Amino acid sequence: MALKIYNSLSRRKELFTPLHEGKITMYVCGMTVYSDAHIGHARTYLAFDIIRRYFEYKGFAVTYIQNITDVDDKIIAAANGKNIDALEFSEHFAARCFADLDALGIQPADHYPKASKTIPDMITMIQQIIDNGFGYNTNGDVYFSVERFKEYGKLSGQNLEEMKIGARVTPGDRKHNPLDFALWKAAKPGEPAWDSPWGKGRPGWHIECSTMSSKYLGLPFDIHGGGMDLRFPHHENEIAQAEAATGKLFAKHWMHVGLLTVNGEKMSKSLGNITNINDALKRWDGEVLRAFFAQTHYRSPPDFNEHSLENTKKGLDRIYRMKENFESYIKDQSFIELNKSILSAEEKEYLSTIRQFQERFETAMDDDFNTPKAFAEIFDFVNKSNIFLESVTKPQTALIHSALSTLSSLGNILTLFQVKKETKDDTETIHKLQILIKKYDSSARETAIDKLLQKLLAIREEARKQKDWKKADTIRNALATLGYELQDTENGPIWRKM
Repeated sequence: MALKIYNSLSRRKELFTPLHEGKITMYVCGMTVYSDAHIGHARTYLAFDIIRRYFEYKGFAVTYIQNITDVDDKIIAAANGKNIDALEFSEHFAARCFADLDALGIQPADHYPKASKTIPDMITMIQQIIDNGFGYNTNGDVYFSVERFKEYGKLSGQNLEEMKIGARVTPGDRKHNPLDFALWKAAKPGEPAWDSPWGKGRPGWHIECSTMSSKYLGLPFDIHGGGMDLRFPHHENEIAQAEAATGKLFAKHWMHVGLLTVNGEKMSKSLGNITNINDALKRWDGEVLRAFFAQTHYRSPPDFNEHSLENTKKGLDRIYRMKENFESYIKDQSFIELNKSILSAEEKEYLSTIRQFQERFETAMDDDFNTPKAFAEIFDFVNKSNIFLESVTKPQTALIHSALSTLSSLGNILTLFQVKKETKDDTETIHKLQILIKKYDSSARETAIDKLLQKLLAIREEARKQKDWKKADTIRNALATLGYELQDTENGPIWRKM
């Protein structure tokens, strides 16, 4: 079966053919880093991790880009509330977010371009939009003229005339039309700002992704993805900006992940039911969380609840018992090529079961990445394998090798059988120290700094005992950058302010 993907742009499943043979370019909207990553982020990035893994399984070379929004209204407001530089504040949370995703077992993207590092490219695209007649400058604020882009609404299905009825202009806006959106915002006190042809300011949110995806993947690229909540206005605006600036098709396929609920309710701050990844990992193993999300189709909304997670854990236990049975059977036995001529009738039937398992798994994944059906095929294979091992006492070792290899290979696509990862405690502690050092003097601050320094000394000592000199040196150098000198004495390491 050829791979078919539901395209949000056409609103139907389409036969997927990459723009360049053997290669796939994929961009997924990343996090706005002003707080810790939560299970909603896990849901989205796990879905695209599985999609990327399946492409690679089928032999494609995948280039996967995920941006980091490190300058934004929410970041600025949160940083100002703590009297911390906005970019330093976002750098701190970016490190925390990616440490949590790593601990959860989600593979990183190939590149994570930051908004703050792509400002010149954004200015170039904004100028192209203006030059092509789709943007205008009003006293340092630059807006996109929605009415000039005739295809506006093609992704979300929004009708421009209907949108006008409910549109309002916020007091202080300088836009010509209430539907227009900001490309560049004039500088305000207490906000980071960059030079531009329109005066000091910072980019609007939507222009970031149009620019970064274009820069790193070129236009058009194969797949643009993100959460369902980004379909409008963010992704709609991305299309308008990129195509108005370049005259080229932006992205060929659009994929949107269904938003999760928590115990049947929408996850939101107002309901107080947002669960951070770090907190979820204290309660559940990362593999349980990953398998839970993967057992709901990426376009459907999973409901995060204890009962479902418990059932997921029980299902994983069944899969792992089967894998361990295979490993136990072939333990200490050298691999020998499968000799089909001496297979018994039961062994021939089981060999067919292994092949059918792989074919049915691939058929499920080729149908718009149907991970629930793929998981069902794994459970079916486990059941049939148990029956086979109960009926055949000494099957050919090579046959069990084949069964184990197939289970491991296909399970890996769904992120199963990963080696557990330890969180990088030293990295998080250093970032906490960076934030504290920037705060105003106070006795409480000095006490907190001392505790963090003592913790880092303990981590460094443990690294030295394990002969992890790279980690020990990293901590020493990081502290030196922050103004603290380490001295190793007979009584242990001490620190002093330089």
